[in-house]
This record gives sequence, structure tokens and C-alpha cells, in this order.
Amino acid sequence: MIKNNFSILILVAFFFVACEKEEIPVAAHNPGSTIASSVFMQSDYSSQLYFDLETNKMIQQNHKTIWDLGFETSEAGNKVVLNTSKLMYAANTQQTNFANVTDTVGLTFKWDAASGNLDSTAIGDWTANNVYVIDRGLDELGTHQGFSKIEFLAVNTSEYTVHFANLDGSNDKTMNITKDADYNLAFLSLNGNTVSVAPPNENWDLSFTQYTNIFYDETPITPYVVAGCLSNRNKVEVAQVFDKEFENIVLDDVNNYGFSTAVDAIGYAWKEYDFNTSSYIIFSAKNYIIKSTEGKYYKLHFIDFYDDLGVKGTPTFEFQEL
Repeated sequence: MIKNNFSILILVAFFFVACEKEEIPVAAHNPGSTIASSVFMQSDYSSQLYFDLETNKMIQQNHKTIWDLGFETSEAGNKVVLNTSKLMYAANTQQTNFANVTDTVGLTFKWDAASGNLDSTAIGDWTANNVYVIDRGLDELGTHQGFSKIEFLAVNTSEYTVHFANLDGSNDKTMNITKDADYNLAFLSLNGNTVSVAPPNENWDLSFTQYTNIFYDETPITPYVVAGCLSNRNKVEVAQVFDKEFENIVLDDVNNYGFSTAVDAIGYAWKEYDFNTSSYIIFSAKNYIIKSTEGKYYKLHFIDFYDDLGVKGTPTFEFQEL
């Protein structure tokens, strides 16, 4: 009896297996071709460039000094960032009387985190309506751009209202800055105008620019302006792959490395200045996997920082869709 039941179980199992649909084979993924590309930041790093991996195009560029402050543009957004390409600082005066702020004596200046973390900005929570002093930083020649004072009067789902002037009270302006969720930030020049800087946030992946990096291992802690590659805070994520050859990185590797949303996950350290040769060394073994705004994965590494004439400021890189 037991033998007969066992035979029936085998027949039933065979019946279900025989009736099961065959698995549908999945075609092997074909990666894209390896592409070599380059961008020119100018030898004095005065240009900020916005690059899209999918189209292999520079989407937009601007002179780095045309803006000072960037305003978060989501409906609930209220964060304000500095233009870190100019080595800018901000100080909360702890005063609410705008007219009484006329100098920088006794102020403690802070800088934005290089990671782009909006909870780690120099301005921080401005809702107490204190007056801030803004050190507008340096241009590409090292010329100081002066100081301004500003108070952030209001924010709602569609705009900010700000009041600013030079420290001596000149150039006094009150402005509304419109939010547009198609962009990461709205940009203000403390000369007294809003400006177009970055493209719409779905149109680019990487920005080539100078930015302020903080060297916490130095005493005192020291901020420097470095030239590097920042990622779009909208959807872009980056994994560092320093233990595998560029040619051997495949799509499956996206599961083997941790991805970061920090905008400086690529940063500047793919190169190093050699004081013996007075030139930059490129670390082409430092590879990166980038998840783009379209959700595609690319591998990328840098191979040069000079153009054909030996002029610095030309990051050259190879990338390939995985």
C-alpha cells in the first residue's frame, strides 16, 4: 500500500512538472561602447560645466562668479547654499536689526559641507530672521568679491523673499526668488539679480567645477578650493570601485558596492599635484559606477587633466553604460 501511494505521488509530481511552462530565456545584456570625452574648465577653473552621460554632451556652462546663493526649489524647501567654487563663507550675526550690521568684527564664519548635505550648510536654519553676513569669496584671479548682509524674510511653496545690501548699506534690495521644481536650485547674485546657472535637474548628471573641500585632518581645520567633479543631487548616486580594473567592471557589480548620494562622491582625488614635476598625476585605477538621472548605470574613470597643448583644466574621462 505504501509502495502504491509512493508511485502515485511520483506520477502526480511528474504531471505538474510536465504541465509547467518552460522558463523564458532572458537575453544577455549588451553594454554600450566605451566613450572617451573631455570638458574644458579653463586653465583658471573659471567655468562650471554640466554634463549628461546619456547624450555625451555638455548641457550648459557658466562663469563661476555669476552667482552667490542657491535656494532649494521644492515646495517644502527652505535651504540656502553658498557658491563653494568661490570659497564663500557665511556668519549668523545673531542680530535682527538689519541697519545695525555694518562690519565683520566678532563674527564666526562657516562653510557648506562638500557633500552637499542640505542639513550641513553655513546658513543653516534662518527662520529666526537673524541677519547674516556673506563673504562672497574670490574670483578666478584671487580677488576678493566683498561682503554682503542678508536677511531671509519669508518662504512659501512658490517663492522666497530676501533683503540684502552691501555692509555699508549700499545696493539695498528686497527681492522675491521664484521656486521651480524642475531645477535643484534657484540662483541669486548679491549684485542684485537672479541668474540661470544649472540646467533642469533631469537633464544632467555631472558638474565639473571648483568647490570648497574641508581638510579636517589639518590643524587648524582648513578649507581649500579644489577642482573636481560633483554629481547631480537629483537621483544620481555614485559607487567608488578602487579594487577592480575598469575593463572588468560589469553590471552585476552594482550589487557589490555601496552607492552614495553625496555630491562629492567622485570629487577631486582622482588626481594629485606632483610638486616634483609641477603637474597633475591621474589615478586612472580609481573607477566609479554612476547611477544616472535616467536610472542607467555607467562606469567611469579619468585618464587626463590636460588638453593636447598641455593646458590644465581639461578633465578627460572614459565611460561606458553597463
